[in-house]
Amino acid sequence: MRHASRIKVMSAVLAVIALAALGLAGTAAAKLTGPYEKFANCPFTNLEVKKCLNAVTESGVVVLGNKEVPIENPVVLQGGYGAMNEEGFAKFFAPTSGPTLSEVPQNVPGGLAGLVNCKKITEFILKAACEFTFENGLTGVTSTLVLARPASEIRISEKHLAERIGIALELPVKFRLENPLLGSECYVGSSSSPVIWKLTSGTTSPPPPNEPISGSSGTATFLEEGRISEITGVTLVDNAWSAPGTSGCGGLFAFALDPIINAASALPSEAGHNTAILNNTLNVAARAAVNKNNEENP
Repeated sequence: MRHASRIKVMSAVLAVIALAALGLAGTAAAKLTGPYEKFANCPFTNLEVKKCLNAVTESGVVVLGNKEVPIENPVVLQGGYGAMNEEGFAKFFAPTSGPTLSEVPQNVPGGLAGLVNCKKITEFILKAACEFTFENGLTGVTSTLVLARPASEIRISEKHLAERIGIALELPVKFRLENPLLGSECYVGSSSSPVIWKLTSGTTSPPPPNEPISGSSGTATFLEEGRISEITGVTLVDNAWSAPGTSGCGGLFAFALDPIINAASALPSEAGHNTAILNNTLNVAARAAVNKNNEENP
């Protein structure tokens, strides 16, 4: 009987512990509300973080060599950033979940026909695969912007953005070209040799033949008693960057396909021949305010 009673007591204790654990789990999984929902993946419990960021590139264009790719599908940059240093830049922090930069394919105008001439391919199997792809209508090619290095290597400056001088956002990126023929490992740029975008809301000073272009710092609307800023109409530009040639296109047949794509796309491409124009909406919130909203909504 005593043994049975002990079992009942232990069962009750375990049940209480389990309920407490569920309660703690519920607290950990608290949800943000209202305008704060955009910052769900911000590392707002990190005291080094001062601001949370959710930036959406809604449109724009990337000119890579002689290929122009419009941004038709929104791309999101998210995370947090710390205090401004003497140079006006803040340390960037990766989000707690999800990608720092969303990888969203954009259609390349002209598709494969604009990149590859099957008649120039001398390797029999690759040439046959190219012709098979065209004959079956699988000619679409997408270009996906990929963050090439850790989020900590992103540089951001509120001061430069607002004053329209200098670099507002520096991004190390690479471009993934995808198609049944190209495979999924066809890149312009790499983690070891990324394309560096030094985006400004001001006016660029590119080498020729590119000419100066200008961005915009946008218009701010303040929410939640000024704790959140929604900045619309932000245009960040850079037309002074260089780009390497492609690598890995066609997998085992990259030795034949990379040179063809490079020749068709004018890659590698020196500074003054490439352009990035990004039209954005920025949402910025004070980390403390986001954390408070989280604590108030268990």
